[in-house]
Amino acid sequence: MKNELTKYQEKTFENIKHVDEYGVEFWFARELMVALKYLKWPNFVSVIEKAKSACQLSNINIDDHFADVGKMIDLPKGAIKTIDDYKLSRYACYLIAQNGDSRKESIALAQTYFAIQTRRQELSEKEYSALTEDEKRLYQRDLTRKGNYSLNITAKNAGVKNFDKFHNFGYKGLYNGETANDIAKRKGLRYREDILDNMGSDELIANLFRISQTEQKLKRDNVNIENDANETYYRIGKNIREVIQKNGGIMPEDLPTPKKSIKELEKEKKKNLINTDI
Repeated sequence: MKNELTKYQEKTFENIKHVDEYGVEFWFARELMVALKYLKWPNFVSVIEKAKSACQLSNINIDDHFADVGKMIDLPKGAIKTIDDYKLSRYACYLIAQNGDSRKESIALAQTYFAIQTRRQELSEKEYSALTEDEKRLYQRDLTRKGNYSLNITAKNAGVKNFDKFHNFGYKGLYNGETANDIAKRKGLRYREDILDNMGSDELIANLFRISQTEQKLKRDNVNIENDANETYYRIGKNIREVIQKNGGIMPEDLPTPKKSIKELEKEKKKNLINTDI
């Protein structure tokens, strides 16, 4: 059965994959709509809009993953019409699958396919070790954005309504009782400045582990009560803290705060790319 599903996924989603002149993979929304068994474009557009919102909430540039494109189609009597379409990245397809109708088997298959393929694109250990600390921070921050988005979906299904409170339980477990605001104050951050944007790679890895383990636990235990979800997040955070302590590691609150935030690094990276193109 597993092999049959794999063959179906590859046949369905690989066959509609395109590769541009730079070797970058992409999918057209109109073709993905058919693969996901949506019959009407307006209905599929509503799913795309949800995926774009999720992308924006993760502080990821929407235009990098959802490019507006138009297609010319032939009509009777030689007429031509332009229809809307999107050129989608693999990550965009993943977000669309996550926001699609979960009752559809095609959606479940898409979620699995794009999650696996995205993971395959992650850096190898050798490649990661060759990165600078700033590059590691950018890489790990991207993973925590995606991880938090996925966790939020699972938490919502587990009955969570107050997400700020939910995430604070996770921080309190890992940071010995500190909330997100406590961490921000200790780091000397400005009002509403993202604490994850001001962590080194080691601290981000600890938080990513907290995020991923909590999501797995919520799913595994079929948690469906908000208080239970909050307590689960706290226990996972505390367990990770105990492991760090047992192995003689540096506690998260004792790790140094980088001089530059992730947003500053991203601006510099973008500026360097622009200067390179000039």
